[in-house]
Amino acid sequence: MSACVPAPADSARTKHVHPPHSPPPGPRRFRIAGADVSASIAVFLIALPLSLGIALATGAPLQAGLVAAAVGGIVAGRIGGCPLQVSGPAAGLTVVTADLIQQYGWRTTCAITVLAGLAQLGLGCLRVARSALAVSPAIVHGMLAGIGVTIAVAQLHIVLGGTPQSAVPENLAALPAQLANLHPADVAVSTLTLTLLFLWPRLPGRVGRVLGKLPAALIAVAAATALAALTGLSLPKVDLPSWSSHALAALPDGPVLGMVAAVLTTTLVCSVQSLLGAVAVDKLVAARPGLTGRVRRSDLDRELLGQGAANIVSGSLGGLPIAGVAVRSSANVAAGAVSRNSTMLHGGYVVIAALLLVPALELIPLASLAALVMSVGLKMVSLNHIRTVTRHREVLVYAVTTGGVVFFGVLEGVALGIAVAVGVALHRLTRTRITHEETQGGHHIHVRGQLTFLAVPRLSRVLHQVPHGADAVVELDGSFMDHAAYETLQDWQKTHTAQGGSVDITGRRPGIRISEPVEVDDCRCRPWTAWRNHQCERPPTATAPPDAGSQDTTGVADLAGGTGGAGRREGTTTSSPTDLARGISAFQRNTAPHVRGELARLAREGQQPSQLFLTCADSRVVTSMITSSGPGDLFVVRNVGNFVPPPGDESGDDSVSAAIEYAVDVLKVRSITVCGHSGCGAMQALLSTEPGGAQTPLKRWLRHGLPSLARTPGDGDGAGGPRLAGRAAADTAERLCLANVVQQLEHLRAHESVSRALAAGGADGGLELHGMYFHVGEAQAYLLAEEAGENGEAVFRRVLETDLTA
Repeated sequence: MSACVPAPADSARTKHVHPPHSPPPGPRRFRIAGADVSASIAVFLIALPLSLGIALATGAPLQAGLVAAAVGGIVAGRIGGCPLQVSGPAAGLTVVTADLIQQYGWRTTCAITVLAGLAQLGLGCLRVARSALAVSPAIVHGMLAGIGVTIAVAQLHIVLGGTPQSAVPENLAALPAQLANLHPADVAVSTLTLTLLFLWPRLPGRVGRVLGKLPAALIAVAAATALAALTGLSLPKVDLPSWSSHALAALPDGPVLGMVAAVLTTTLVCSVQSLLGAVAVDKLVAARPGLTGRVRRSDLDRELLGQGAANIVSGSLGGLPIAGVAVRSSANVAAGAVSRNSTMLHGGYVVIAALLLVPALELIPLASLAALVMSVGLKMVSLNHIRTVTRHREVLVYAVTTGGVVFFGVLEGVALGIAVAVGVALHRLTRTRITHEETQGGHHIHVRGQLTFLAVPRLSRVLHQVPHGADAVVELDGSFMDHAAYETLQDWQKTHTAQGGSVDITGRRPGIRISEPVEVDDCRCRPWTAWRNHQCERPPTATAPPDAGSQDTTGVADLAGGTGGAGRREGTTTSSPTDLARGISAFQRNTAPHVRGELARLAREGQQPSQLFLTCADSRVVTSMITSSGPGDLFVVRNVGNFVPPPGDESGDDSVSAAIEYAVDVLKVRSITVCGHSGCGAMQALLSTEPGGAQTPLKRWLRHGLPSLARTPGDGDGAGGPRLAGRAAADTAERLCLANVVQQLEHLRAHESVSRALAAGGADGGLELHGMYFHVGEAQAYLLAEEAGENGEAVFRRVLETDLTA
C-alpha cells in the first residue's frame, strides 16, 4: 500500500541506499504488546460468564452468547472506531432480544440482528453518529435503568429456582408464589455467587489487592460451580448443544410493520449504547496520561460501521445482537490495554473456549449465571445517575422513561421519554412569571423564567402599570431573552425615561446590568485580551478623561464579552493611562460582582495559599491564567529572571528570602514552584553581557544567574543539561532557561526554612518543590519530571489537557 504513495524527491535518492552487501529490509513483523495480552486475558475472564448469563436471560441458545462475544471482539474490535471498546452481548439488549425471541422465534431474531447491522452500516455511511449523542442523558440513563429492573426481576425467578414470565408485571405477580416454593439448591448457589460478587473486590490488606485483580464474576461463577460439583447438588446447569445443530439465521417471518419496529428498536439500542460507550472509553483513556498519545480518540462513524458489520456477522452465525459493553471496556482500559489487539485477542480466546471447554462450561449452574446477570441489572440502576438528573431537574424524564421501558418496552419507553423531555423543555421556555410590587423607593418588576415573545403581552401590560415619572427597577431572573422581549423593554425604557422616570434593568444579583451590545459600545474581545490587541471599533476618544470608561449610560458592555480593558480603534498599538482606567472600570462593572463575595471571605479569614509561585516579572507570564488559579490560591513572588538568591551576606537578597520564609513558616504552603519561561530577557542579558564594566543594579542582580550559565552546555557541546521531553531545546537561550529553573531549585533548598520543612516531611507529605517552564509562543506548560532522563539529565514534560482531566 505504501508503494502507491510517491516519496518526496529528496528522500527518494537516499531512502533505499544500503551499505554494500547488506541484506534488503525484510517484511515488517506484527508485534503484540505485552499489555494487550494481559488485558485480553482479563477481559476474556469477565466476558465468558457474562456472555452465557446474558444468553440465558434472553432465552436464546447459550452458544449464541459465545458467538456474539467472539464476533464482537474480532470483527467490531478490528473495524470499529474506538480501539479499546470491547463489544459483545450487552445487558442493555437483553429485554429487546428476549421480546423478539418470544414474538418471532430465534432464527427470525437472528435475521433481525442482520438487518439492524445493515441499518447501522447505512447510518455510519451517512455520518450521523454524532447526532445520536443529542439524546438527553436522562432518557439514556432511564432506558438503561428500566432494562436493568426488567432483567433483575426476571432473573430473580431463576435465582429462586423457578421460571421467569414474559413481562415485568407478570413476574411481580408470580413472585409471592415463587417465594413460597423455593428450591434450596438454587438459592444456595445464587447466594454464594452474589456474596462473592459483593465481597471479592472489597478484600482487605495486601492479599486482597493481589486477589482483587481476578475478576469477581469469574471467581463467583467458579466457586458456585465447584460447590455444585463437590456437593452433588441437583439443579439445572448449562446445556451447550453440539455445534453441528446450532441454529443459524433464517428469512424474516412476520408482519412487516412489526419487523420494521423490531429492526429500528435493535438499531437504536445497539447504536446509542455503543456510541455512549465509546465516549466513556475516551474519558477513561484521558484519565491515563501515558495512554493518551498512543490511543486516538474514537471515530464514532467508524465505530457505527464496526458495530454494524459485527451484527451482520453475529446474526448470520446465530449469535446475539452486539453493542459496546461498559464493564468489559472499562476493564480493558484498567488492565493496561494500548491497542485494539487486546479486544481481538479476547475474541479469539472465546472461540477457543467455545470449542475446547464445553465439558467445563456445562458444569456451571444456571442459578449462578442468573445471579450474575441480576447483579448486572441492579447496577444499571445507578444512584449517581439519579442524583445527577435530579440536580438538573430532569427526574421526571428519567422516571417516565424507566417506567415506560419496564411496563411497555424499550422503544415505547424511549418514545415516552423523548415526548416528556420535549414537553419539559417547552414548559421551561414558556413558563414566565412577571410580578409588580410598589415600594417606598419606587416600583419593582420581577421577571422569573425565560423572556420570549410569548411573554411580551404580559410584560407590556405590567410595564405600563408603572406611573409616568416614577423610579422603576426591572429584575430579570433568567438566562434567555429573545429579540421581541428586548425591543419591548428598550422601547418602554426610552419612553419612561423621556417622561422623567428612571429605569434600572438588572440581573439576578443586584448591580449586574443586563442588556445587549449596541453600536455605541461594541466590545466583543475575549477575556485575557491584551489592551493593545483589542479590535473594538470606537469613535476617537483620545482626549477623553481617565474616568470616561466608568460612565454607565446604557449598560450594554456587560454581555458583550466581559473583558478587562476597553477597546480602541482598530490598528492602534499604543497604550495610555486611559487603558488602565478603562480596564479598572471593566473590572468593577463585569468581574467585581462575581468575586466580591469570595474576596469578602478572604478579607475576613485572611490568606491561606497552598503554593508559593516564584516566577519572572515578564509581562507575558500571567500566573493566574496559566495556572487557572483565583484569589487566595497562590502566594506569588516575581523578579527579573525568576532568581532565588542563595542565603548569605554576600549574595543574599532579603526581599526574596523574606517572602520564602514568610510563605514556609507563616503561611505553611505545601509546595513551592519555580517557573521560567521562553524568551526571557534576563537569560538573554546573561548570554550577551560582557564581564567587567560598570556594575549597574541589573548587572549586580544578574550575578544570581551565573551558576545557571555555568551549567548550561553551549551549542557545540552536544547533548547534556536539562531538556524538554519530545524535542530538543531550540537554542542556547532556551537551554539556559531550563538550567536556570533547576539551579534556582538548588538555591531554594539551601534556605533554612525550606530545608527544615523538607526534612520534617511527615504523614501529610511535607513541603514539595516543583520546576516549571512556560513556552509563551506555544502557550504550553512543562513540569520538571521527578525521574531523570536516560543520561541522568533533568527532563521537563508537557502538561496536556488529558492530564487535567485525570
